[in-house]
Order: sequence, then structure tokens, then C-alpha cells
Amino acid sequence: ITERMNRKELKDSDALYDALQEEMTSVLRRSDAGGGLQIDSGKQPYVILMVGVNGVGKTTTIGKLAKKLQQEGKSVMLAAGDTFRAAAVEQLQVWGERNNIPVVAQHTGADSASVIFDAVQSAQSRGVDVLIADTAGRLHTKSNLMDELSKVKRVMAKLDTSAPHEVMLVLDAGTGQNALSQAEQFHQAVGVTGITLTKLDGTAKGGIVFAIASRMGLPIRFIGVGEQIDDLRPFAADEFVRALFDR
Repeated sequence: ITERMNRKELKDSDALYDALQEEMTSVLRRSDAGGGLQIDSGKQPYVILMVGVNGVGKTTTIGKLAKKLQQEGKSVMLAAGDTFRAAAVEQLQVWGERNNIPVVAQHTGADSASVIFDAVQSAQSRGVDVLIADTAGRLHTKSNLMDELSKVKRVMAKLDTSAPHEVMLVLDAGTGQNALSQAEQFHQAVGVTGITLTKLDGTAKGGIVFAIASRMGLPIRFIGVGEQIDDLRPFAADEFVRALFDR
């Protein structure tokens, strides 16, 4: 863009804005998943493993995603794999009851991998379309917790060698560079296949999206722009950039 300005190609501020939007959109296209998450109906259940640190809105995102899939006519089951926090298990159970979605859970402190193993088995026997598995909000600096996530993946593979079919990392858009290091470490531990960015309704406009797109090229599946169920939206690069430039 600087070169184009030097060549006097960009005559005024509007031309500059347009060029900047074009440039930014092309960076984000690398991470544009083309409309959220496509569920492969050949995989039954299609297993989505949700990962991310505490406080990013992982459990809330699971609820919104489950509802979204239900509205698309899919049967959904939830696995309460965040066994460290009684509140997380409870939140999923309440959510499941309210929306008529079965939840597989065990007692607080149970082995996360065994909860998820049970859930995959149950989903297989009941012919469920999609299983969404919650995991503890692991601090990405604690390697033993990362090892546990790898164990969850190994255990799943015993029942279905292709599971999980999606490893979705939930990031808080307001955490800036920290989100990038989380993405890198989770990717290293479990091979992230998609990202959901939450809390884009806050003051942070989500500049981190560009860092993730240019450094990692991972698909951004959804963005969370509020508390309501419908506030989980498929990510679209051009719409996102347009919103940034709303003057």
C-alpha cells in the first residue's frame, strides 16, 4: 500500500480505505472456512473436541453450537469433559435439559478421557449425528494438562480412528498476543483444525484475527458477538473487514 501511495495510485482517503480493506480481506481469506463448520454426515458421530483456556466462553460456545446444529436438523450429544469444575458440568447439564440434548457426565474430578470415551460409545450406540466434547480450561503453559488433552485424543481413536473430526479452539478476542501463543501451543499439543473467536462484542475489535490468519492460516469457523444463541455467527472475511471500517 505504501508503494502504491508513492506511485500516486491512491489519490484520496477513500481510495486508501478501499485498498486497505482489499489487503486486509486477502490476509483473512486464508482463514475463511466458507461458512462455519461443515459436518460430514459420513462420520457418525461427527466428534467435535472443544479446547481453550478458562474464561474464554467455551461452555457457552458449546451451547450455542449445539443449538445451531439442532436447528439444522442434527441430533446432538454433549460430553462434560471439563471434570475439574463442577460448575462447567452443571452448566452443560442444565443446558442439555433445557434443549432436550443428552449430556454424558461423571463426578467432579473424574478422568476426562474416560468421560469422553463413554460419550463416544453412547453416541455410537444411539446413532447420534454430532458429539461435542468439552474439556477443562487448561492453562496452555501447563504441559501435564496438555498431555491429558493428547490422551483424550488417543482414547477417542480406540473407538473411531478418525475422531476427533474437528478440534475447535475457543479464543477470547480481547486477549491480544496471548491468544496467538495459546493457538500455537494448543495446535502443537492436539492439532487444532478450527477456531472460534468469542467476545467480539467488546471493545477489542479482534485484530488478533489477522495475526492468526497470517501466522497460522487456521480456519476461523465462528465469531461470538454477544450472549444470545444467534450471536454465534459463521466467520466471513469480507464482512469482518467491513465491520472494522464502519466509520
